[in-house]
Amino acid sequence: MMMEEYAKARKLAQKAYRTALLKGSYPYLQVLDEILSFTKTSSEVDLGLVEIPLEQIAGTKTSGRTTAFSNNFMPLLSEDTEFAAKWSSLYHAHLEEGIRDPIKACEFMNRFYVIEGNKRVSVLKYSGAVSITGHVTRILPAKNDSKEVRIYYEFLDFYKLTAINYLWFSQEGSFPKLLKLLGSQPDHVWTDDEKLDFHSAYIHFTDVFEEKGGRKLMLTPGDAFLIYLEVYGYKNLWDKSHSQIRGEMSKLWKDFQLYPGKLPLELSMQPGAMTGKPVISRLIPIAPVPLKIAFIHDKTMETSSWTYGHELGRQHLNQVFGEQIETLCYDNINTEELGLKAIEEAVSQGSKVIFTTTPKLLGASIKAAIHYPDVKLLNCSLHTYSGHLRTYYGRLYEAKFLTGALAGILTDTPQVGYLADYPIYGATANINAFALGVKMTNPEAKVHLEWATVKGQNPDENFRYRGISYVSGQDLITPSHASRKFGLYDIREGTMVNVASSIWHWGKFYERIVRDILNGAWKKKEVQSKAVHYWWGISSGMIDVICSKNLPAGSLWLLELIKREMASFGYNPFSGTLTAQDGTVKSQPGNSLSPEEIITMDWLLDNVEGEIPPMDDLVEEAKPMIMIQGIRPPVQ
Repeated sequence: MMMEEYAKARKLAQKAYRTALLKGSYPYLQVLDEILSFTKTSSEVDLGLVEIPLEQIAGTKTSGRTTAFSNNFMPLLSEDTEFAAKWSSLYHAHLEEGIRDPIKACEFMNRFYVIEGNKRVSVLKYSGAVSITGHVTRILPAKNDSKEVRIYYEFLDFYKLTAINYLWFSQEGSFPKLLKLLGSQPDHVWTDDEKLDFHSAYIHFTDVFEEKGGRKLMLTPGDAFLIYLEVYGYKNLWDKSHSQIRGEMSKLWKDFQLYPGKLPLELSMQPGAMTGKPVISRLIPIAPVPLKIAFIHDKTMETSSWTYGHELGRQHLNQVFGEQIETLCYDNINTEELGLKAIEEAVSQGSKVIFTTTPKLLGASIKAAIHYPDVKLLNCSLHTYSGHLRTYYGRLYEAKFLTGALAGILTDTPQVGYLADYPIYGATANINAFALGVKMTNPEAKVHLEWATVKGQNPDENFRYRGISYVSGQDLITPSHASRKFGLYDIREGTMVNVASSIWHWGKFYERIVRDILNGAWKKKEVQSKAVHYWWGISSGMIDVICSKNLPAGSLWLLELIKREMASFGYNPFSGTLTAQDGTVKSQPGNSLSPEEIITMDWLLDNVEGEIPPMDDLVEEAKPMIMIQGIRPPVQ
């Protein structure tokens, strides 16, 4: 009887052996000594008695018993050997009493290699066991710049807190990201109950993942688990039914298949051709049912220039479309939880179109878009392409280039000031475009960069200390704190005189999107077939520059000339030779940066004095935005 089981195990070994040979891979167990012979290590750590996941046991420490097993740990030797008899006896003992004696093993890069107990591992793998206890010695690789080693050291930090070794990620930043999604502080050591709850939730998820064929995909179960948690959260996961998880997972399957890649991007750089009303509505007058549109802001128009701009856009819609639409406004929605509640409320009120006007609400927007597939949901953010909803932003850098050119003409000092707010995607393109404008009209001038969100700084004093005459500040006024400190302004002699300002015409964008929806021109794409991002600029009227009438006529003529060229896509500010602060050439003569390179820009030009501030230097209010949209997101 026991020898029959050995024969079955041997057939599994032979199948694995033949499959490996056909694929050109090694058919026997991996040998750690051979791996370490060309790998630098730093030290060894005794982990004591550890529960070892059987699927993470990759081979043996030495080559002594390598050829007795195929690479799946099933036995290869014939049934008439002493080895087969011992394996069969051990299998019988396992059925009668269970295998309790721990093995001895080494752990390297979160894979385990057996020193003593190969047959115990083989029997338990054949029996479908999940884990085995073992005395483990961890061998640490020397730190280097390889992705695998960097991920492993992230795992070590995670292991110190959780003692969990059964999940793995293929991308950097995933272990700290998991802790964040779980709501666990970076230095919190998990209790036994927390470990049990997590294990229950993870196994619950992976059971469904494997049942749906997840092992055939090019991501780890841990990668898939992280994607799932980002959308559906961790709370009460272990209480969900398999069918509920299966349904939720189906909506994310395309994300799993593409990971870590992105969906094909449809980047809309300007509005398409305008379409008229559907023929049927022209022939047969239909009493219109107002299209309900909701706007969800993280602040109020009185306290935020950003929200103020979007509210002007909403008011523009009301003026243009009148009784054809009805708009709702939700403000002070500054957390994901509040965002989900606001979207739910907007949908319950009949909203068919929802604009969330801040990257802070991206997570809530994606979750809601999955839950309400018939609602047209758009989030205002940059470099956050998603197949579940559409995103939009503006090429403000075009206007910043124009105001930079004007600053270079007007300044009577060797420096021009620039006051930035958040170090997020798009901010560096704005700074660099302004600096390129300055360089075009005043090659010797420098741009001194200050950040409004850096702790303990007084930008105004720093500008005055350096004798700066002109400063590029925020783009809109805040009604409750109205001042002249917006756009490009002159600060000489302690006064502030507005010279020019780059502006957002959000109403132009909202009008066109709503018109397309009303006219039936909004194309309903296949769910998750591509990511649609609207990134309109001066050519659309969404971005513009207004100038003081007191400017010299020649300066105004030059700005209008450049603006016309950019509007017709005849001129790209990010073209020709572009050199970063560290001397790296980012663009060669005759070349231009691509839209993706402009969006993801994380460097500053060589005529910019200043730096992109690290997370620790920022005020607390700025940190939630940086966690979502930061150019250099922190690892916490």
